[in-house]
Amino acid sequence: MTITTKPDDTGTPVAFPHPKISLIEQGLQPHDFSLFIGGTQAARDIRLLRENNIAVVINCAVNLDINYVMDPTETAEGEKCAHGTGPVRVFKLGMVDGPGNTETMILAGYFMLDGAMRQELPDKPSYPRRDRGNVLVHCRGGRSRSTALVALYLHVQCPDRFASLEAAIQHVREKRKLHPDEWYSAPKQMLIDAAQKAADVLNRMNL
Repeated sequence: MTITTKPDDTGTPVAFPHPKISLIEQGLQPHDFSLFIGGTQAARDIRLLRENNIAVVINCAVNLDINYVMDPTETAEGEKCAHGTGPVRVFKLGMVDGPGNTETMILAGYFMLDGAMRQELPDKPSYPRRDRGNVLVHCRGGRSRSTALVALYLHVQCPDRFASLEAAIQHVREKRKLHPDEWYSAPKQMLIDAAQKAADVLNRMNL
């Protein structure tokens, strides 16, 4: 469980527990993949990722870097970082949870998520992680940035089920078990506004 807090009318913090990881949607195309949301604790839990057949991780949070390299090709040396292949394929978007993002960042996130699932990897030793699997989208708490991006993706990819961005956001909130008292910031309004502008662009492109 992850916990977020919000002061009540008396200033006393009220806790809102959330699952460590939440299944948001399944049977998505291509490859019938499932889409999950979580926070830092889900993203860093390799056993949890394996249990949910997660092959791709989308990190939405700036200044949140998880070292997945467990068997480095080259180890850290002085000011040189280790590098190698981790247990999942990681894509980094790096948004601010509030003002500060360009309006096109969440649009880039949509194409990143869609591209990650449609990417064809060569059958070569330098591409050891080629397996198809599910996707985890995460930020620090799995409430705002990841919620906005997943809602945008579902609205554009499944318009028959999510005719509006708001319908997709509501679906994600329910699946993520976000309490109604925290909806004012889950996701934050500026991220909703950016997602709506991105949705307008994508719908005009008729992808």
